[in-house]
Order: sequence, then C-alpha cells, then structure tokens
Amino acid sequence: METIWLYTALSLVIITFSIKFFSKNHRNLPPSPTPALPVIGHLHLLKPPVHRIFYNLSQKYGPIFSLQFGTRLVVVVSSPSLVEECFTKNDIVLANRPHLLIGKYLGYNNTNLVISPYGDHWRNLRRLGSVEIFSAGRLNKFLSVRKDEIKRLVLKLAENSRHDFAKVEMKSKFAELSFNIIMRMVAGKRYFGEDEDYDEAKRFRGLVKEVVEFGGVSYPGDFLPVLRWIDYRNFEKKLAKLFGKMDAFLEGLVDEHRRNKNDNTVIDHLLSLQESQPEYYTDQIIKGIIMVMLTAGTDTSSVTLEWTLSLLLNHPEVLEKARAEIEYSSVEVEPSKLMPFGMGRRSCPGSGLAQRVMGLTLGSLIQSFDWKRISEEEIDLAEGKGATMPKAKPLEAMCKARNIMDMVVYESASNV
Repeated sequence: METIWLYTALSLVIITFSIKFFSKNHRNLPPSPTPALPVIGHLHLLKPPVHRIFYNLSQKYGPIFSLQFGTRLVVVVSSPSLVEECFTKNDIVLANRPHLLIGKYLGYNNTNLVISPYGDHWRNLRRLGSVEIFSAGRLNKFLSVRKDEIKRLVLKLAENSRHDFAKVEMKSKFAELSFNIIMRMVAGKRYFGEDEDYDEAKRFRGLVKEVVEFGGVSYPGDFLPVLRWIDYRNFEKKLAKLFGKMDAFLEGLVDEHRRNKNDNTVIDHLLSLQESQPEYYTDQIIKGIIMVMLTAGTDTSSVTLEWTLSLLLNHPEVLEKARAEIEYSSVEVEPSKLMPFGMGRRSCPGSGLAQRVMGLTLGSLIQSFDWKRISEEEIDLAEGKGATMPKAKPLEAMCKARNIMDMVVYESASNV
C-alpha cells in the first residue's frame, strides 16, 4: 500500500513539474520541434551522430532553432554567418559556460580555462594561457619538439616504404604524435615510442583513454536532476574514481618537476610563476591547465589530421595540388576558414599550437611520401561516436617514401 502511495505521489510531482515547466511562455524563441515530451523535452531526439540530427533539424526549422533538454533550454545555431555574429558582436552574452557534472571533477570544480564561468577568474586564466603558455614566443621555444616528433613519424613510416608502397594505419600514429608533442611540452616526457618509461606510459595511456571516453559522453543527469540525485548508472561514482586517479598522476608530475627543475617545460614555467604568486598559481590551477592541454590539445588534433588525410586520399587531384603549393609557392590562409577554433572571448587559446602541429605534419607527410588508397574503393568516411567526431573506421593507406626521404634518413643516421 505504501509503495502504491509512493508511486502515486511521485507521478503527481512529475506531472505537476511537466505542466508548470512546459507551459511557460517562452516568447521570442527560435522555432522548436513539436511535441516536446513531458519531463525529457527533446532528449529523445538525440541519437549519434548528434551533429547529423542537428543538421536534419536545421533543414526543417531553419539555421537557428531551440530544443528543450530536460530542464535546460538549448539554442542550436548552424549557419556560419550567424555563428560568427554570435561569437563576435554578441560574444559577451554567450561567454558563460554551464555547470556540468564532468566539469565538477575533470574540470577541477569548473575552475579550468575551458569550462570556468565568465568572470575575473576566467580572465586571469585566459591571460595566463595567451601570455605564458600559447604565445608565439613560448610556442617557438617548443619548435624543436614538434620537428623532432614529426621527424620520428616520417622515419617510422619510411622503414617499410623506401622501395615500394607499404600499408600503414594512421589513426594510432596521429594519436601518438599528438600526445608526445603535448607531453614533451608539458613535462618533457615521451609516452609513445622507443624512449618511453613503459610502466608510467601504460598508466598514462589508460587514464587518457578513460578521460576521452568520459569527455565524449553526454550525461542525462545534467539535464534531468533526478537522475543525478540517484547517480544514474553510477556515473558520478565512476567519474570521481577516474578523477582521483588522474589527479594523483598529475600531482606526481608536478611534484617531480618541483624536485628536479627542467626550465623548458610548461610545468616548470608554471612552478616558477607559483614562487612569485603562490596564492594564485596553486597546484590545482597548474593541474587544471595540464588537464586542458591533454584533453583539448591531443584528440582534436589527431582526429583532424586523420580526417584531412582521408579526404585528400579520396581527392588525389587536391593532394597533388597541395604538394605543388608546398614545394613551389607560399599559401595565404583565409581567417574565415579557421572557424572550428571559435571566435571572440571564448575562442580556442591553443589554436596557434594546433595550426603549427597540423600544418607541419600534413606538409611533411605530403612532401615526403606518395600516397594512395589501399584499394579502388574510396576511404570510408563514416563518423564514429565522440565529442571530436572521430572516424568510425581507422584510416589505412598506402605510402611510398619519395626521394627527399633519403636526405632525412641520412641526416638522422649522421646525428646518431
């Protein structure tokens, strides 16, 4: 009997909440799909890949439309011109960030650069990123790191392709390249390749894999508070456990550099700033910055490189044109084509690093190797799940070292 009363009371609460919430008069909102279901709103429409769902909705409701995700109102903008207007003329209105469960843990209680609310703390972090970490001068200091990692990549590819075409899997190689560049910048360590500390590298890879998986998950409890109260699917418990492991790993890196200063890593530079301003450059701030660089600066770059090479292989005439431009002319970049990095106050602070890594990597691969598909069929461009929209099927291709690689191999052997 008590159980019946409990379910009856709970049902009345849900019905009352639904009527009250969805009967609000939201005036001047963009068009919205109907109907919005009680309690969950439009959450039932979300099926991966989400960007395809948004595209289909934009074809029906226009370039700007609204959705109700549980208790949160969401406005989707899909027109490049409107996006530019949002993040230039109106960027201060859209400069805030919502508090999500993942930000509580992996974002150090929503205090890191990517997800902290707009305000003095975020402005200080933005200045720190722009001046102390991602400035042109600071990035130039790590040019040798980028060159060395890309050189290692092309030499590895050339091992079996100096005399004939060889089949290569590029997804893992791009991922290793991105992580090694970031980790050498951050801590002076390589976690992939011949120079790795095996046990530490294995631990790092496992943690990063978990972080990336959690980062690509949309948690229903962020939109339906009742699911968070009951810890739906033990999501918060799992997230807290992962945070504990990742925080301990990052704390170990910081402590190691506190004992043995290197001077030319991001951690060492932040620790030197900590000595002059300990009240602001706390270990939590430092660990938050490292976490941002690992999560926002690795998977994004490697996935973009994989997509770019896939598209070039499907359009060999464009690949040849790109090689000709690299070898015979300079190329002017149109700023409007860099919209994926965002605009305005919350634009990507690491765009300068990403452009340097991707430009040098693609240029080296195009100039150093001949490329072709493994068969006459075009590269499968199906999209996988995840926040960075990875390819569903890892890229495999055929490459053959060009004559220019003989000089690279010779120089490498001479420096041993």
